[in-house]
Amino acid sequence: MSSVNAAIEYAKQHYDSSLNELKEVLAIPSISTLPAHKPDMLRAADWLARQLANLGFNNIAIMPTAGHPVVYGELFTAPGKPTVLIYGHYDVQPVDPLNEWITPPFDPTVRGDNLYARGASDMKGQIHGCLKAIEALIHNGGVPVNLKVMVEGEEELGSPHLSAFIDQQRDLLKCDYVLNTDAGILRPDLPSLVYGLRGLAYFEIWVHGPKQDLHSGVFGGSVHNPAQALCELIAGMHDAHGRVTLPGFYDKVRVLTDDERAELARLPESDDDWLTMTGVPQLHGEHGFTRLERVGARPTLEVNGISSGFTSEGVKTVLPAKAMAKISMRLVPNQDPVDIEHQLKEYLHHHAPPTIRWQVKAMSTAKPVLVERDSKGMRAAVSALQTTFGVPPVFKLEGGSVPVVAMVKTMLGVDAIQMGFGLPDDNFHGPNEKLHLPNYRRGMEAYIRFFDLIAQ
Repeated sequence: MSSVNAAIEYAKQHYDSSLNELKEVLAIPSISTLPAHKPDMLRAADWLARQLANLGFNNIAIMPTAGHPVVYGELFTAPGKPTVLIYGHYDVQPVDPLNEWITPPFDPTVRGDNLYARGASDMKGQIHGCLKAIEALIHNGGVPVNLKVMVEGEEELGSPHLSAFIDQQRDLLKCDYVLNTDAGILRPDLPSLVYGLRGLAYFEIWVHGPKQDLHSGVFGGSVHNPAQALCELIAGMHDAHGRVTLPGFYDKVRVLTDDERAELARLPESDDDWLTMTGVPQLHGEHGFTRLERVGARPTLEVNGISSGFTSEGVKTVLPAKAMAKISMRLVPNQDPVDIEHQLKEYLHHHAPPTIRWQVKAMSTAKPVLVERDSKGMRAAVSALQTTFGVPPVFKLEGGSVPVVAMVKTMLGVDAIQMGFGLPDDNFHGPNEKLHLPNYRRGMEAYIRFFDLIAQ
């Protein structure tokens, strides 16, 4: 039996213990955005560091940043072979609304073919599956490549301190390939590889009116309500055709090639599938583009939350002193988050009425990125996926943002191979997040084959 087949058999035989181990880390509520969970962030980092130690990694460190730490380790057992830097993140999203979870978010529960818990798909299950693939190789002839592992704790915040970390640690992180395990596939029976990610520009817009909340009966009709003014400004940020109205927003947008549009059209996702998955009565978006083009290759502007005035139960008739909206823009290649901030401020300068004061707070950014579809690393990933799933993978553009992909391309000069196994309906960021367990098993197999092919 070849070492690859032996490693795959080892992973199958140890599946139950791997699943129990995964449940351990899923039970840690490592919510990066909530200060109360800082001790849990450190617990999760320590758990990962111990996993690397158990696998025989060296130079293991929980490395501080200005925010949450990065877990690092390296395994050099293949002289003369390539070095692969594996990326993941151990932080998770908040669990709100808690009452919509069928089982508690940090009490991992198997129902059918799925494991339900916050972070199961995004992305503790993904990075853990990769570590289990490494374990299987170690016990069956050794890992055929050299490995570096970098697992951060702030991806769900937009990785605000990762760029500085990578810049400071360029020599430490030097590698031939980057494997980003924070990715997904289209269906359980259809693997896919992401070759493009949208970027992100995230802001808070604050609108201020009176110096304090006012009685809406006494003052209503004489003072411009900040909540109303903010809603009017937001409503004007799209036209009737779904296009964003910020000045210059589309000036640098990259146009899809005919080949790319044809490749996207091959993806077996129908609009009906999207309707079923989202529960909306009808799709919406920029005119002149298909749904797949809208979510992968066109920029967007979305309202992520609005807060103002009295929102508790009961009645309180106030005219609020201020209102706030969280706004995110998904950006496509050639767009720059710095330009987007200027465009947002220019829009507000021209459209905000003199009856209010406004302020923009930049919260998080990530640059969009495209990677080469025919590189050696991508060819190895294609082969590993095709052998594991029995069908060739399709290439797709991803609507989300993974900031590290642009960072390693810029600072390390390496394209990231985005090879993960989350599904579109895994509910990451929402209630009842799940990991499809057959994907967890196949993911281990695919990673084993990928490392072997990279070594060749």
